[in-house]
Amino acid sequence: MGRVIAAGVALGLCAVLLGAPPASAASGSLRLQVSIDKRPIEDATVPIDPANQVELQVVATNPGNAPVKVRSVRLSGVALALTFFAYDTTAPFEVPARGSVSRTFVLDLGDLAGQATGLLPSSVELLDAGRGTLGEATTVADVRGSFWSVYGVFGLAMLVLTILAWVTALLALARHRLAPNRWRRGVRFLPAGFGTGLVAVISLSVLRLVPPEPAIEIPVVLGAAAIAFLLGYLTPHPAPPAVTESDATVQLPLPSTQEFTR
Repeated sequence: MGRVIAAGVALGLCAVLLGAPPASAASGSLRLQVSIDKRPIEDATVPIDPANQVELQVVATNPGNAPVKVRSVRLSGVALALTFFAYDTTAPFEVPARGSVSRTFVLDLGDLAGQATGLLPSSVELLDAGRGTLGEATTVADVRGSFWSVYGVFGLAMLVLTILAWVTALLALARHRLAPNRWRRGVRFLPAGFGTGLVAVISLSVLRLVPPEPAIEIPVVLGAAAIAFLLGYLTPHPAPPAVTESDATVQLPLPSTQEFTR
């Protein structure tokens, strides 16, 4: 059971530390100004209600000397380096050299309620025919989705695994089954610490307090893991098992040879 719990928490940790895949080489060839429902997304938190359609306006500027062909636009949201929603709209257009083009898209995000909820780092990207990123604008989306969405259920699963990790570690401590080595005792508490950090990050996001951005989620997760490791490291040395009367063996002295000769 302990290995299963540690594996589940480790999967969540890998999602945080590995991060998202790097953008393609063409990334950044266009500069974007994006508005959602006529609200600029730059340095703002944009509310998104899945019950309503979203009007996405993109102004693409090409500072280069050659025209750039755009095939589609993508709206996506990421948390813990996992993409929880992504919507692509195919609408080919061309941005002339040293020119600008404005396009407006209407997105139907009806199924977003079942995918995410809370604050999520999001981006609007223009993609070429090879799905490479030509330009990107980032923001924080306040998704008014369901608590039982994929993101919410993911958080609940991490909470259950974290509780089980703490219970197994504390039971091992109470039953004096921890390793005598301090470093091994600290490692035994690591999964519980990682899980606590992940649950904290997701909870802050779902409660719409802090978005799960790398500058926040990585220090929180690693900090919680360090505290848990320290707690395990400082746990007392497991006491040796008490010897009971049933376990004790009574050794009687053997008779000497002289007693047999008598």
